[in-house]
Amino acid sequence: MIQPWTVLASLGSCCILFLLFSFPFSIYSYRFQTKYFQGKYGNLDSSLISFGPCQTPTLGFCVERHDKIQSFKPETYWVLQAKVIPEKDSCLTLEWDRVRIFDREIAQMFLNLTKMAKEAKVESVSKKEKVKQRPLALNTVEMLRVASAALGMGPQHTMQIAERLYTQGYISYPRTETTHYPENFDLKGPLRQQANNPYWAENVKALLVEGINRPRKGHDAGDHPPITPMRAASEAELGGDGWRLYEYITRHFIATISADCKYLQTTIACSVASERFTCIGKTVISP
Repeated sequence: MIQPWTVLASLGSCCILFLLFSFPFSIYSYRFQTKYFQGKYGNLDSSLISFGPCQTPTLGFCVERHDKIQSFKPETYWVLQAKVIPEKDSCLTLEWDRVRIFDREIAQMFLNLTKMAKEAKVESVSKKEKVKQRPLALNTVEMLRVASAALGMGPQHTMQIAERLYTQGYISYPRTETTHYPENFDLKGPLRQQANNPYWAENVKALLVEGINRPRKGHDAGDHPPITPMRAASEAELGGDGWRLYEYITRHFIATISADCKYLQTTIACSVASERFTCIGKTVISP
């Protein structure tokens, strides 16, 4: 009969042997491929460092995505929008229930049917309370995504600014895959640093008095804690993109320990001639 510790010892030996053989193989594989390909293609970027089992599949993903972008054929479509003036100095934009039409003649037909109408008839009004969860703690991928989409800052530029903010002590280490704070992480310390900032002091003081909410349970990659503002700063101190990125990181951190956002969504369904349109509005209930 094989004892359990014998099995464990055997498994341990196998793991050690695997590491002993696979690690040098990986190193030599990187070395061989790098030496083999460097200089083989004259148009390669001179800043290229190495080839290997990680870089090659990643390059494959990038090339595949690039090919899809290059081969994409844009298709023209038409949309109807109705603008309603319920009272003086106000205007509502109604979205077409058909969304879009790819045939211009058909789109023109619908336009002809609706453009002579002087009024929009309200068919129904519905209200529903909804909840938007507080965000997960911030990691590098999400920071770069928001910086690109909302701040108009490229990844390289964003990381340069983030690293400068880190070396100056304004934020924690900006290279992390983790979106989960350890249980012993001091969340109130960084929050107190923001208590006098005119942009969010009121919210911060309320959280300190009423109590913070534990951040949502995210992914623990075992590397560094989520990106967190570590000390107060002003727009005059950081200026330009430095302040914009710091402001986003700080607002995101405050949101992670705030209550979920509750809002009332109102949907108004209208008809203009024979076509149906919808207008959706949202009103924050709390916080």
